[in-house]
Amino acid sequence: MTRKWLSMIPISALAILASTGFASAQSMDQIVAGAKSEGQLTVIALPHDWCGYGAVIDAFKAKYGLAVNELNPDAGSGDEVEAIKANKGNTGPQAPDVIDVGLSFGPSAKADGLIQPYKVSTWSTIPDSAKDADGYWYGDYYGVLAFEVNTDIVKKVPTDWADLQAADYKNSIALAGDPRTSNQAIQGVFAAGLSAAGGNIDQAGDAGLKFFADLNKSGNFVPTIGKAASLAQGATPIILRWDYNALADRDTLKGNPNVQVIVPKTGVVAGVYIQAISAYAPHPNAAKLWMEYLYSDEGQLGWLKGYCHPIRFNDLASSNKIPADMMSALPPADNYAKAVFPTLDQQAAAKGVITKQWDSVVGANVK
Repeated sequence: MTRKWLSMIPISALAILASTGFASAQSMDQIVAGAKSEGQLTVIALPHDWCGYGAVIDAFKAKYGLAVNELNPDAGSGDEVEAIKANKGNTGPQAPDVIDVGLSFGPSAKADGLIQPYKVSTWSTIPDSAKDADGYWYGDYYGVLAFEVNTDIVKKVPTDWADLQAADYKNSIALAGDPRTSNQAIQGVFAAGLSAAGGNIDQAGDAGLKFFADLNKSGNFVPTIGKAASLAQGATPIILRWDYNALADRDTLKGNPNVQVIVPKTGVVAGVYIQAISAYAPHPNAAKLWMEYLYSDEGQLGWLKGYCHPIRFNDLASSNKIPADMMSALPPADNYAKAVFPTLDQQAAAKGVITKQWDSVVGANVK
């Protein structure tokens, strides 16, 4: 896999501590003690089959003895940001401490004053291109958009985006979220558009909307949020989703039905998700402790076990910290060779086009 986008200039931990007061305000012991005093962490939009989050959450609870309050596992990135806005003055169980959202949501949440800065102890090993210089948000993992196919129903497996327009796939194709609010769904539309536009990123948003408008008119598109259950039942036998979610479904379903995960030949879009702490977090120490855990070697390998490439992947690989069985469980690196990592500006432009024009251009109410 090409990972030139992950190149970075090493920054010493000493330089970080000297330049950021918030990073050195508390020791790890103080954070742990503060978190245990708070008693719990509130997370949002973390389905257990996404990136291996179920096992990651269980490991965090076992390690630190904290309760984890899990809000709305199926929420999209936009819903997470709205949850912070809606609970600014609320210290109760509906106020999230932390969010895990698509890359484009980080700068906007920072600009709106919805998140607070915190630099984890492994800060220097997070690529500069995947973090806010001031510590307001930082990349956590990435994957590529893929086709998750129920091959018990779909006999002719599509290998590229253009294939999806064929009559073979009537009432078959679903997104894994609402493209008006879900980053995963927005990126799915973007990826289809990138393929249709011949790789032209600037045209991908508009081209993606046209692609789905045609898909909807032909009856191939199913306006239902695709999940493992709908895939297995045959309601959405083809789901366009992140590779790590599709691979996790393949394992969970255990051949009932048979699932094939296809990285398309063109329009291979890689998406980085990010972590951030709410500016109004009711449990700020628990939030910091959660971040420390996620960006530790243990937390990063937890994501990799769930098929997500953790943001510190290169650092772990160079230090020989990735178990051989985890590497062998991943799809061949060649499948990712054409992956495109859109910039923040490119994502923001496409997101604006897709979310604002989905209703008028495609006209499918995804729910």
